[in-house]
Amino acid sequence: MNTERPDQDGTGGEGTRAGRRRSRGLLTASVAAAVLLAGGGGAYLAATASGGAGGGGTSTGASDAGTPPPLALDSPATDGGATAYRAGGRLPDGPDSAPVYRATGQVTEAEVARLAEALDLTGKPVVRGASWTVGSVEDGSGPLLRVERTAPGNWTFQRSAAARDDCGPKDKVCVTAPTGAGPVGEATAKKAAAPVLAAVGQGGAGLDAGQVMGARRVVNADPVVGGLPTEGWTTGVIVGADGTVAGGSGRLKAPVKEDTYPVLDAERTLALMRKAPAAKGDCASAVPLEGGAGTCGTEPGRATATVERAVFGLAAQPVRGRAALVPSWLFEVREPGAADTVTVTRAAVDPEYLTPARPSPRPSAERDVEVTGYTAEGTDLTLRFTGGVCATYDAAADEDSGRVRVEVTEHSDPDRVCVLIAKEYELTVRLDEPLGGRAVVGSDGERIPLAKEGARLPAPTGGG
Repeated sequence: MNTERPDQDGTGGEGTRAGRRRSRGLLTASVAAAVLLAGGGGAYLAATASGGAGGGGTSTGASDAGTPPPLALDSPATDGGATAYRAGGRLPDGPDSAPVYRATGQVTEAEVARLAEALDLTGKPVVRGASWTVGSVEDGSGPLLRVERTAPGNWTFQRSAAARDDCGPKDKVCVTAPTGAGPVGEATAKKAAAPVLAAVGQGGAGLDAGQVMGARRVVNADPVVGGLPTEGWTTGVIVGADGTVAGGSGRLKAPVKEDTYPVLDAERTLALMRKAPAAKGDCASAVPLEGGAGTCGTEPGRATATVERAVFGLAAQPVRGRAALVPSWLFEVREPGAADTVTVTRAAVDPEYLTPARPSPRPSAERDVEVTGYTAEGTDLTLRFTGGVCATYDAAADEDSGRVRVEVTEHSDPDRVCVLIAKEYELTVRLDEPLGGRAVVGSDGERIPLAKEGARLPAPTGGG
């Protein structure tokens, strides 16, 4: 396994100062700690959307009059693709215009404390780098809440696997429920999730508690903002077999109303989705709006999906690098032979008000990740941290005689549509010599605690 990567100076990681070395490592993954927070993208594909009410946004005072500024979607939808779409019936007209919503500002200590209280956490919120944290940051032996300080305030929560009173000091894995215990019922799970949803302003959101992960049940909440249903702004709360909240993720800052844009009806929006490079026998329209006969230009092997329902709403998409809810049509689509429908979203903003793809560089796809613990064996230094399932990670160690400074960097594709699942990872770097009595510090200079057995989730599942 290659555990090192050359530096830009081509020295294979050897720095210019004696006794220092920049080492990099490879990744192993542990298990999911939080679930179902949809990422942005031009055509988000998810499980069948549920309805519901609650969790509206507030207005920034942006004027609805006059001409709005061009809307710069970072991930515009790609027309065409592997699927052709046809309407199974008449599609709705929808409104003439609708606003964009976006979370702004900084997450306050009071907002984090409110969520922490709903999760039965004690202690004061503490700033660590770009995040607020509440819980066992030092040793990872108990529950931990992390909230990004900048809007929309992405948050993740996990309760330690070492929560059972009879866990001994040598226990590798401690479970929170008896072996063979099944998930709680949907009503019980919704009741357990209610305080958390209220704390994030989604007490009246539509709920779906049908997802089960082993002995855990997931309650997904999709808020209604400005009277419109949403896709991609989901809060997920994981309820354990004992009926308590075991994990979760979501966004803490409520979205606020910004500029209002003219929008297309469902038929014209679907027509944009149907556009694709024509196959042999060029034709102007790939698929007729109604009925199935006369399909034109559909190349062999290209599936035709039926739009069974269209609802006007808001879909999460990045706008100039910031998460936003964009006026969109939420199409309930059934693939040929599929038992269930999926929801495909398409921005409904009139293309006249969309800016072309920017020639400037894409939003930064790298960020530093907080290291929560480490173990050392020989010259191997293993770092522990929490990350997502769609990103890649590498680690670097800069060592001298008194300390070892480590960094973990996340690399992600801002154009990729992804469900955000928080996972615990381990990544190993190789030092020049055993760690010994040297301190391990993060990129901010703060000392990183030694990870303890039992403070991790069950055994790693493989490469990440």
